[in-house]
Amino acid sequence: MTVTLSGWSNLQEKQLLQQVLNEFEAAHPKIKVKYDAIADEYMDVLKTRLIGDTAADVFYFDALEAPGIIEPGVLELLDDYVTPEFDIADFQPALLAAFQQDGKTYGFPKDFSTLVLFYNKQAFAEAGLSQPPHTWEELREYAKKLTVDRNNDGRIDRYGFGVTPELARQYFVIKAFGGELINTLEQATFASPESLQGLQLIVDQYRQDQSSAQPSDAGTTSGGEIFGQGKAAMVIEGSWLIPYLDDTFPKLEYATAEVPTIAGKKGTMAYTVAYVMNKKSQHKQDAWQLISYLTGKEGMTAWTSTGIALPTRKSVTQKLSYDQKPLYAPFIAGAEYATVWQAGKNLPTIMNNFNNQFISAMLGEQPLAVAMQKAQDTANREIELMQ
Repeated sequence: MTVTLSGWSNLQEKQLLQQVLNEFEAAHPKIKVKYDAIADEYMDVLKTRLIGDTAADVFYFDALEAPGIIEPGVLELLDDYVTPEFDIADFQPALLAAFQQDGKTYGFPKDFSTLVLFYNKQAFAEAGLSQPPHTWEELREYAKKLTVDRNNDGRIDRYGFGVTPELARQYFVIKAFGGELINTLEQATFASPESLQGLQLIVDQYRQDQSSAQPSDAGTTSGGEIFGQGKAAMVIEGSWLIPYLDDTFPKLEYATAEVPTIAGKKGTMAYTVAYVMNKKSQHKQDAWQLISYLTGKEGMTAWTSTGIALPTRKSVTQKLSYDQKPLYAPFIAGAEYATVWQAGKNLPTIMNNFNNQFISAMLGEQPLAVAMQKAQDTANREIELMQ
């Protein structure tokens, strides 16, 4: 019997997943797994396949997209398959809740990452800084000290902070002063004074302090690259950065810390992906065997042991001692208070409008309040048209 599995992956992830699948097949000799990595436009390809009844038996599913796909009923409900040994209570509650609706479970989270502060130890030592910033005020002060023009040519050689001006990274900043992304009707509501108070911190640091940079400002393509190349002394990034830095910039001396508090409150983002079952699968029992292995204690231990992503089960976190490893401990701590990257079925629409206008405000093309009102109004008009 062959079960098909779809996901996205880079080479490192594909090789690791294949190892885990080999272990599954060894333990379940009657089941073969055919893995299909969708290289680009994952959700578009998946939706097309679901409509055309050609989607895999089991597939990756991002929390961001879950509300929009659970509602039309294309996913198999998994509660009836679960046995006591599977131990649902072992999952981090907020991460499991991302794939539940009305008390029913449609997926089990395979891994996650929060965001933490990465900081360059050598740059800190040069600036006379001995520990990471604990508050956002401190982060801004540190960033000014860490921003340097080494040859006095008027061009900054290293920025204090590398920033990614996307909603996926800034949602927790919106919430810092009590702002909300959506209301109970799932309309955008991020242009409120409370939301703007948080977002203004990001804009002011970029425009007034000139101590932060987007990756593209420094001729780089990502937060990992601007940090790895030493063009930003601090970035807020996910656990995926650790293997990347170790491989690409092995000489870089860095450390991690929890994201500095804003308005006295801890905050960060959490990103999670589940394995879900196609409701039209012809091999549901075998598909469940695969899901329960990959998200069970044994499969998850194998999958998350290299640090490519973190376990969503508390027992696996303890077994692999992630909470004891200095680089990883801040990620685990953040899971307790993180905002999961999910906000109803309209989030993709809201995200696109926010990103376009927020970057415009960062660049000084319009005031933040004007930009966010425009983004909110456009998003809500598009949401209304979809209903």
